[in-house]
Amino acid sequence: MINFLQAEAVQQPGMGSFWIMMLLMVAVMYFFMWRPESKRRKEMAKFRDGLKKGDKIITAGGIYGVVKEVKETTLLIEVDGNVTLRIDKNMVVADNSQLQK
Repeated sequence: MINFLQAEAVQQPGMGSFWIMMLLMVAVMYFFMWRPESKRRKEMAKFRDGLKKGDKIITAGGIYGVVKEVKETTLLIEVDGNVTLRIDKNMVVADNSQLQK
């Protein structure tokens, strides 16, 4: 009878430490992965919403251009001379003027 009670008592702290370890893993993932990624996405969305005519940008495909026209979901960029491209706002990944500093 005493052995049975001792065996049950030993199993309970093991389960408690399992849940503590799981909570610690979730907390680490939140602070080192999810939170920074969410912050980066918000900053990128703010940057894309703040684009205006004359801004120098770089697209996800590596194309450097200058914004000529801004619409709700698209941009018209001038790449070279009279070459213009219409791109989706989500494809803008960087501000060229910030990279040169």
